[in-house]
Amino acid sequence: MAIITLTTDFGLKDHFVGALKGAVYKELQEARIVDISHNISPFNIQECAYILKNSYKSFPEGTIHIVGVDSEATPENQHIVVLVDGHYFITANNGVIGLIISEIKPQKVIEINLPNTVNGPFPVLDVFVKVACHIVRGGTLEVVGKPFEGLKDLKDFSPRITDDGKKIVGSIIYIDHYGNVVTNIQKSLFEAYRKGRSFELHARTSSITKILNNYGEIVNYDLDRTKRKGAGDLLALFNSSDYIELAIYKSNLKTVGGASTLLGLDYRDTITINFL
Repeated sequence: MAIITLTTDFGLKDHFVGALKGAVYKELQEARIVDISHNISPFNIQECAYILKNSYKSFPEGTIHIVGVDSEATPENQHIVVLVDGHYFITANNGVIGLIISEIKPQKVIEINLPNTVNGPFPVLDVFVKVACHIVRGGTLEVVGKPFEGLKDLKDFSPRITDDGKKIVGSIIYIDHYGNVVTNIQKSLFEAYRKGRSFELHARTSSITKILNNYGEIVNYDLDRTKRKGAGDLLALFNSSDYIELAIYKSNLKTVGGASTLLGLDYRDTITINFL
């Protein structure tokens, strides 16, 4: 039986997540449900896309991903189901799919149109769960709606190249549990414009001239302990998803703070890379 994943901005205080799972089990008692996250910042499409983009490939093909962020249907925010890269995404047409799949072409995009569906305040339960269970049972996408070609593409989240390729202007797309700050600048883009040149990465008043491949590289064990960089020091690295990330080594938001708090950085703040 296919896996159903849940990614929402519902949090865990209210009844929403429990009701979703109950609705699935009511239709499919043997269902397999995996929570990816229910702590997406409210209506934050970019954050939702970042988490899903970096998790869905860990699931087997045929997995069904219910995306409950900004899910209310409007004439410009249609309910859709997308088959892409062997996975099904049930979501609203709010731009999240374009951010997840990047340059991968969807195999199918269907606008959901279920008969006798109430347009209520909880569409993830009333609509998305029904579509997910239909797919798990082996149902075709054409039964739940009609082909759709108006998939939104959020271009404003892409980094900008300026000064004839001498500068990349990016922005912060995600802040993780440790306060690490993830930018929308990927390693491939950085290397394509670097061309072997030295560089300076600027984030508010901080400047970095080296990007590491893992957190521990900041520690030079050839130096005496008193001269090494270590816990509490700022670093930049290519994270596991190949995005440039700023971090405080061994940070803790509850005590010493993280890159987001210590550098005063927040979602959509600007990060600039100048090639020298």
